[in-house]
Amino acid sequence: MIDLHTHSLLSDGDLLPEELLRRYEAKGYRFLAITDHAGPSNLEEVVSQLVRFAREVQPYTPLKVIPGVELTHCPPALIPSLIGRSRDLGAKIVVVHGETLVEPVPPGTNLAAIEHGADILAHPGLLSRREVELARRRGVCLELSSRQGHCLANGHVARLAKEVGARMVIASDAHSPQDILEPDDLRRVGLGAGLTEEELEEVFGQMEELARRCLGL
Repeated sequence: MIDLHTHSLLSDGDLLPEELLRRYEAKGYRFLAITDHAGPSNLEEVVSQLVRFAREVQPYTPLKVIPGVELTHCPPALIPSLIGRSRDLGAKIVVVHGETLVEPVPPGTNLAAIEHGADILAHPGLLSRREVELARRRGVCLELSSRQGHCLANGHVARLAKEVGARMVIASDAHSPQDILEPDDLRRVGLGAGLTEEELEEVFGQMEELARRCLGL
């Protein structure tokens, strides 16, 4: 049980990081990344608060907390420096809000995220085969999302990722308690995107590998 893309009320989520953690802990999750929305306007504030939170609560929970960020609706030209600044501030995982079908994300965001070392490209929409091939070479994970609207391109993303051999993650993009996935929900998202049971297990393994790498485990 791993979720590498969630939000608290430090951006547009409904819950304090503390309650978000506790709800995931109660469902038996082992890794939780809190990746609140940020950009040039609030990057330092959001990342520093999540890093401090993770440091303070980690001794008291068996769930491994990964402080991170989701760079959201940023000009693509700023994404390289924002990724670097996020890591300098202590973000253990950097997600970039991809070119979803349901929001006006600037064109070029997917490519900038892949080229400059994001850990996860979230809900990337109708990304090109060239971008997927580059993601494979750079080790960037492509997200299959359970979130309404963002999930519309899951089949496209999964098909290209399988053909090319790119890495994938399944994530909730949770903003509220009802968004937190049960174990069977994680499987349904993957199977609904066209993964086989064997491919699904491989993706779960890639998610754990990424979570451990982000924490240096």
